[in-house]
Amino acid sequence: MKVSSSKENILKKIRQALSNPVPVPFPKSEGNNSVFQPQTDDLEVQFAEEFTRLLGKFAFCVNEADLTRQLEQLLTEKKWENIYCNEEKLFHIISHSAPYQIDKSTLADCDASITTCEYLIARTGTIVMSTAQTGRSVSVYAPVHICIAYSDQLVYDIKEALQLLKEKYEGNIPSSITFATGPSRTADIEKTLVVGVHGPKEVYLFLVDKA
Repeated sequence: MKVSSSKENILKKIRQALSNPVPVPFPKSEGNNSVFQPQTDDLEVQFAEEFTRLLGKFAFCVNEADLTRQLEQLLTEKKWENIYCNEEKLFHIISHSAPYQIDKSTLADCDASITTCEYLIARTGTIVMSTAQTGRSVSVYAPVHICIAYSDQLVYDIKEALQLLKEKYEGNIPSSITFATGPSRTADIEKTLVVGVHGPKEVYLFLVDKA
């Protein structure tokens, strides 16, 4: 394909500019350094620090037995009785926390919802969920969201999580992927931070060691 002389002149100027870049007049100004900082700590530690900094409640469990014990302790302390869960693989964990009722139909009236997740992003303290496991509304409409995850679901950054999702679902990515970073919040009203307006007012993350 023949390139017009005007287009060739533009491309020539671009190549020249790239080969002889103009020095940045303000070398310390914003934008000259990457905003993505390298990993400096264990993923578990970094996630816990970021998650709690964003008002999330974090609990580390050495195994599933410890998870069951800590979960029952939380439900008892908070007196939450109507627990919403639609994931079969979690029933054996919640069932040990009787007399708390597991309800699959009354999300709007539950005390708390319990879900798993796809991945955890350590750099931002973010929980990654998809419609393939929780549906679209479980982590949004419940007043309290309790998420159960395992240490092998930790990744450092969002790029890794998206790549793993693509590989896991072999290109057929779920219709909705949710990135939840702490309880819902807004500062739209007189610039005052309000927590729990458009989603759960509390988010708990139980991380089970998979070592």
